[in-house]
Amino acid sequence: MTRPRDRQGMTNENPGLTAPLRAAADDPGPSKTPKGGAEGEKKPGEKGAAGAGPSRGLFGFLMILVLGLMLVMFFSSASGGEKITIAQFEAHYASGDIVPNTVEIREDAVYAKLVQDDVSKKPETVRVPINTATKEMIAGRVQVVTKGQYRSRPASGLTQFLLFFGPIFLLIFVIWFLISRGLRNAGGGAGMLGSFGKSKHRMMTKEMTGVTFKDVAGIEEAKDEVTEIIEFLKNPKKFTRLGGRIPRGVLLTGPPGCGKTLLAKAIAGEADVPFFSISGSDFVEMFVGVGASRVRDLFKQAKESAPCIIFLDEIDAVGRRRGGGFSSGGHDEREQTLNAILVEMDGFAAADGVIVVAATNRPDVLDPALIRPGRFDRQIGVTLPDVKGRLEILKVHAAKVKLGPNVNLEMVARGTPMFSGADLAAIINEAAIAATMQDKDFIEHEDFEEARDKVKFGRAKKSRVREKDENKLVAYHEAGHAVLQSLLKDADPLHKVTIIPRGDSGGATFSLPEKDRMGFSLRWLNATMRVLCGGRIAEQKAMEDVSSGASQDIAQVTNLARTMVLEWGMSEKLGFVRYAGADTREMYVPEREYSEHTAEVIDNEVRRMVDEAYTDAERMLGESWERVVAVADALLKHETLTADDVHALIRGETLSKPTVSDLLAADRPSAPPPAPKTGNGEEPDLPPGAMASPA
Repeated sequence: MTRPRDRQGMTNENPGLTAPLRAAADDPGPSKTPKGGAEGEKKPGEKGAAGAGPSRGLFGFLMILVLGLMLVMFFSSASGGEKITIAQFEAHYASGDIVPNTVEIREDAVYAKLVQDDVSKKPETVRVPINTATKEMIAGRVQVVTKGQYRSRPASGLTQFLLFFGPIFLLIFVIWFLISRGLRNAGGGAGMLGSFGKSKHRMMTKEMTGVTFKDVAGIEEAKDEVTEIIEFLKNPKKFTRLGGRIPRGVLLTGPPGCGKTLLAKAIAGEADVPFFSISGSDFVEMFVGVGASRVRDLFKQAKESAPCIIFLDEIDAVGRRRGGGFSSGGHDEREQTLNAILVEMDGFAAADGVIVVAATNRPDVLDPALIRPGRFDRQIGVTLPDVKGRLEILKVHAAKVKLGPNVNLEMVARGTPMFSGADLAAIINEAAIAATMQDKDFIEHEDFEEARDKVKFGRAKKSRVREKDENKLVAYHEAGHAVLQSLLKDADPLHKVTIIPRGDSGGATFSLPEKDRMGFSLRWLNATMRVLCGGRIAEQKAMEDVSSGASQDIAQVTNLARTMVLEWGMSEKLGFVRYAGADTREMYVPEREYSEHTAEVIDNEVRRMVDEAYTDAERMLGESWERVVAVADALLKHETLTADDVHALIRGETLSKPTVSDLLAADRPSAPPPAPKTGNGEEPDLPPGAMASPA
């Protein structure tokens, strides 16, 4: 059983944001420029020419000096002659190939020069590498071979220090230089890390968005309030003539998918002023303080381009209430960003001409300082559209597709209560896709019906094959829902019932409200709870067993009963008191402000409400069991029944529509040839479900 619920749709995603763009001034017309280029243009190579990098300065000079010294020491130590062993050295010395008084013992090797001649090409210098383990042995053998005629030159302390610590100091210096240079340029300018502090906003124009107020429907009140802002930007003297002041900030609130971001794009399409757009998540980076720097950069550029509009999408990413939950305090990156926004919005002068428009679907978590008068003076609710608004939204989206003559958009609008603008756009798109897959020339009304059910309840799984007993169980389960939905006057009208799996459910009973519901009455809640209990009762009575198919029904009826007790004060024992705590989504530990005895009373009241609904539903189904059997049998034959079909079966009528077997037989290309008669003149036995021969 799937009961109606609030449809909130999907949030409109903000398009990818790019680097900031400056607003272009009005073109003053063609102007003469000096020969050789535009005014102020600098040629390459000139001082201050575009593209010239910043001066290295003292730090750059020191870095190059240290790097050059390290390279000189490396190459000087690496070019010490041909490497030989101590045995080869002794052989050279014994044969007189080594020039006398050229043997030198250093820290890393024993060096000597060879006697050169014109015939053989000997290396000029040879060396015997030594290390800590072989130093004493090689030095002793050299002393014996040369009889003490050698020189010893120990390495200097500076050389050893540079060889050991030089690479470490060089690496630390390079990292420190890059980070310090980037932090100096965090507020602006070029550099390795300079772009982190730059705002990632995008300047939008009418040509870039392609959206105007004609493309926004169903939120007329919000459009009227936004129109005032655009009128002020175009003609500010009209408002200041009487001493009025336009709001500095406008907060768009409402469920996801209702058109907050679309309305902001329409503002950019209607206003002839720069429109800076950025998402709240683009302020936060891995470096602390970058978000605040981006806020300052954004407002700086906005003031230079005034009058203009700043649009902050999903502002709850940085505007959440300070000091709540497990925040790390004032040094938290998000809180620093929020503080920067508060300071910038409060520092506007009367003639700044900068208006901030923000959007969020969680206004309850915003910081009170952010939504006080003087910052976000006005909050505009972008709520779910009513039936008139849904019709206007459908007309806007339907103008882009081909509709058939039997399409009734008003009927679609009345059949989609609690749908958001994003849901309605998805219905149009899904209907167009379904019609395309069936090679139709235009979209028909049944395509809209299927698209609506697909968006709200999920895709139908027509190819799924179930066992006979399971099919019967699902049929009785849905028949129990459908019969109660039809008998209870306070419940929503039945739309259709099917045993074709759709979404996560094995079957579904669809109900559609006759009107938009802004609240829930006690009568409607009691009727809905009884409808939810009907599936389990019917399958238990028909199959003498229960299944897990009623898990969603149990969850819904329990949530309804608990909400009635905790939030809506519909329990006689607990009275007109709210026991539900504050919004616990900001905390790890749920808030509870009542005693253990009250908690026990709450549990008992929830159980009592559910038990009363179950008992009453069981009584009603027992009195109308023949109707349940009739609906279940019809579901096994036809798989899907409309509300008219169910009402006809409840009145005791029979259905004349073809069954699933009839439809399958009609789709066959040709009937099989007639079977020969048996000797006794009787027809042969036909298998179950087989159609009789036309002959």
